[in-house]
Amino acid sequence: MTIDSEWDNILSIRTTGRDDSIADLVRFPYEPTDYCVLERLANSGYFTKRNTLLDYGCGKGRVDFFLASQTKCHAIGIEYNPRLYERALQNKEQGAAGGRVTIELADATEYEVPAAVDRVFFFNPFSVEILRLVLGHLQQSYRENPREMLLFFYYPSEYYRRYLEAAENFEAVETIFCGDLFPKSDGREEVLVYKIAS
Repeated sequence: MTIDSEWDNILSIRTTGRDDSIADLVRFPYEPTDYCVLERLANSGYFTKRNTLLDYGCGKGRVDFFLASQTKCHAIGIEYNPRLYERALQNKEQGAAGGRVTIELADATEYEVPAAVDRVFFFNPFSVEILRLVLGHLQQSYRENPREMLLFFYYPSEYYRRYLEAAENFEAVETIFCGDLFPKSDGREEVLVYKIAS
């Protein structure tokens, strides 16, 4: 049994397997974040029961159910693929942390960010063009309800890196290295932590 299937069993969810069913040039396939990375994130100190996580492109909900279970944070997963959304709903019904997780079928470019959200997770769910719109929505929510808002970019693409480095009102906080968690590393196994700055 793999570590992924062990954690899925512990959490009473099913999140393994890549899904390319409606991926295209701007919305990318579902591929679950490795649990070892999520363990490191859960132990980073950035998530507590007072935080609300927004997970863009949540797929089957692994990030949400794991972090809600391990840190007691609240989590909102948004997904535009109806098939993955239905799978995430099934996981919510049977999952151990389902009561702290909300799953929504939504297009990220139109999603209105709730005022409670103060943590945001991305695992390359879409193109930089969509990321630009999404970050605009996050900034709008921040302006309307100022609070600490941290953004977590796992396995960031070079396009994401360049955009974040040039973007105004986003400040690098930390890089959480994860390459040591894998037998072979390509140098991208890390989580970039940014905050929205005034």
